[in-house]
Amino acid sequence: MAVNPELLTKFPVKRRISLKDAYIYCKNLTRTRAKNFYTAFLFLPKEKRLAIYAVYAFCRYSDDLADDESIKNRAELFAQWRRALNRCYNGEVEGPILTALQDVVRKFKIPKLYFDELIKGMEMDLSITRYDTFDDLYQYAYRAASIVGLISIEIFGYKNKRTREYAKNLGIALQLTNIMRDIKEDAERGRIYLPREDLERFKVSEKDLFDGRYLPSFIRLMEYEAARAIYYYERATELIPPEDRGLLATAEIMKNIYFRILQEMAKAGYDVFKTDPRISKLQKIWIALRTWFKIKLGGK
Repeated sequence: MAVNPELLTKFPVKRRISLKDAYIYCKNLTRTRAKNFYTAFLFLPKEKRLAIYAVYAFCRYSDDLADDESIKNRAELFAQWRRALNRCYNGEVEGPILTALQDVVRKFKIPKLYFDELIKGMEMDLSITRYDTFDDLYQYAYRAASIVGLISIEIFGYKNKRTREYAKNLGIALQLTNIMRDIKEDAERGRIYLPREDLERFKVSEKDLFDGRYLPSFIRLMEYEAARAIYYYERATELIPPEDRGLLATAEIMKNIYFRILQEMAKAGYDVFKTDPRISKLQKIWIALRTWFKIKLGGK
């Protein structure tokens, strides 16, 4: 997905924008781009909902910058983005995203380290197109997704420090689901996120992925990857502290939406080359309502 041209005109040029307009910008960006998250965000109180819109907008810009190969100076733009983040934490504001984000990090006391790690994760996409081992991939998934979870729980709120481990594990589960779902799209960009050690284990070649060859060996590979993702979903479920469950309803909605996507892939025999495992808006609403009511009624 290409970088939003409007973002490039407002960043890095310093341009004042009201806080209200900055939040409206982030909300609109989230509504149009956060296909699997926006429904979950609606269950947050207004202040937290606006905050998560700003965080999503920051993540979206960073991810788009990494993915848009038409931009020749992406490394320099990331350097500028990092410097702008530094200025944001030092009290300066520029553009809609960082204007809103500055208000968020002040209100919720979110460590700058988290955003620095997120940028490092997105920058990995500039130079790394293959991962030899799952340990290598884990570092990417941690920076790209677990860090987002750690940022989010600072907004959602929590009492038990174990919630941080919940966020880390859930982030890995969501990212692994994304990787499985987007194999075809990533291959078209020349990227393969599935670890080489896994491809070799199941005798699936890179060419098989680039050519979209749906083979028995590929199915076995995907079953293996699904089992790994399920482990992290289950680990997150085990780690959620009872006293924080109500505060984490939005995270649980996201977990259940993504788990349904994983189930849809399994139902289709993991043929991600020809089938679209995404779920409908109506299904997302149903999952969200069911999850929310279950939590409010004290269920698991």
